[in-house]
This record gives sequence, C-alpha cells and structure tokens, in this order.
Amino acid sequence: MTLSILTLNLWHDAGPYVDRVHRIREWIDRLDPDLIAFQEALRARGRDQVAELLEDRPYHCDYVCAARMKRTGTDLDEADFGNALASRWPIADRTELRLPDGGDGETRAALSVTVDSPFGLVGLTCTHLNWKFRHGVIREKQVVAVCDLALRHRPRSGFPPLLVGDFNAEPESAEIRYVTGLQSLCGRSVSFLDAWRTGGDGGPGFTWSNTNDYARPALEPDRRIDYVFAGFPRRDGVGRIECCRVVCNDGRDGIWPTDHFGVYAELRTEALPGAEREWGLAGGDDVHDI
Repeated sequence: MTLSILTLNLWHDAGPYVDRVHRIREWIDRLDPDLIAFQEALRARGRDQVAELLEDRPYHCDYVCAARMKRTGTDLDEADFGNALASRWPIADRTELRLPDGGDGETRAALSVTVDSPFGLVGLTCTHLNWKFRHGVIREKQVVAVCDLALRHRPRSGFPPLLVGDFNAEPESAEIRYVTGLQSLCGRSVSFLDAWRTGGDGGPGFTWSNTNDYARPALEPDRRIDYVFAGFPRRDGVGRIECCRVVCNDGRDGIWPTDHFGVYAELRTEALPGAEREWGLAGGDDVHDI
C-alpha cells in the first residue's frame, strides 16, 4: 500500500477559470490522491474555491490565508489568498505560520496539519514562498521557518514528515539545497528527501514550463519550483518514496489546468518483507531521524 499526495498551484481564478476547473477535477479523479496541497487558493464572502473545486469528493479540508487579494471587475473583488490542504482522512490538529517577508506587501504563510490515517498519524505541511527571482534572501528565511514548522509538527513515532508546495526556487538554489541537506542557512541545517530526485523518471521535472500557454507570457525560463519533500523513511521501509511524477501538465483545446504543473508522489505505508528480521525492529520502530 502507498500514501499518495498531490501538490498543485491553482493560479487562483485567473484565465478561463470555469474551463480550468474541469481540467483540474479530471486530474484529481484520475490520480485519486489521499492528500492534496493547493497554493493560490481563494476564499471570500461565503465562497470557498477549494470546496467548490472538490465538490462532493470525500476530503477533509483546512486553509490558511497568506494575503488579501484586491481586484476589480471580477466576482471576487476582494478575497483571501492562501494555501489549502485536503485529506481523505480526518485532520486531527493544525498549526499555521506567517512567514518572514521583505516589507514590500508580499506576505506568505504555511499550514501544517496532522492527518489521522489508517496507518498512523501523518504530519503534512504546505507552503508557497515569495515569487520574485531576486527574493532569494527572503525565501531563505522563509524556508528555515517552514522546515522548523514541519519538524515541530511531525508525529514523533509515525510516518516521516511531508513538506510540499510552490517554493519558487530551483533545486540548485540555496533555499532548496537547505531543505535537502546540501547546505546550512542561519546556522541551521535539516535534511528532507526530494521526491522527484528519489522517485522521478530522471528528467528535469519542470513544473514551470513554456509548453504551458498560461506560463509562456511571463517570459520566464523553464524550471522546477514545485516539490514534494519527505523525511527519511523508517528502517522498515515505511515512508519510502516509491514514485514521483509531474502531473496536471496537458493542454486540451487550449485549456490547461493551471499555469503550473503539479507534482504527485506515492510513499510506502507498510514494512518491507523481512525488515523486522534484518534490522531487529519490534513492530517497525522508527530508528531514522532527520
């Protein structure tokens, strides 16, 4: 058995949103993920974009506002703009965090929940970091804060912690190198596994791509900026990344799901055959830490 997770930047309600909703729903139904993390999700005046998007699909949801979005000429002229999490199983508790910012009005947040799954408690944290290319120094502070949140909120003897979202940073950046244990920041260091690097197909894994009609007008280079990160698996194999794919990446009749591509990963939920005997583990005790 595996735990499946999808992360997707919704691009709020931009572009031909009514048509985009159908494409996003198609992908959700095709993947049938256990956990979903959305970025750029809106809430306003009794409207909940994620609830409307998921309709009657059996998910428990939570939300954190990162900023207020003010616009004119739309049915949502003022709305909360933030991150949402959806879980097939009940959400036991939650913590939200305002992230460091540059004082220029761009604000970001992270949401961390504990999911009460059939194979134990799962800690899941979702975030969306500053987007401007020159904001690396702000993202560095944000990523230290969000990693601390993910580690504080993880169950102490359960599934490895999950950290997902739109990081607006490439794998070679200081921000992502910090998450994956390749460098320290602010005198701190952590180490998560990058699901694409561990379970992808060996390709570049671009999630911002000029093949996408909605991304191309931004005149930005192709890059990988959306991630699923996971703590190291337990010695018995629970939490091992089994596969990772770039998804929500097709245009049909000129309609793409969003301006980003999504990332989908599956992680093992059962002990490997013989793991107890090989490692001398009683019931798959967690002897791996990060």
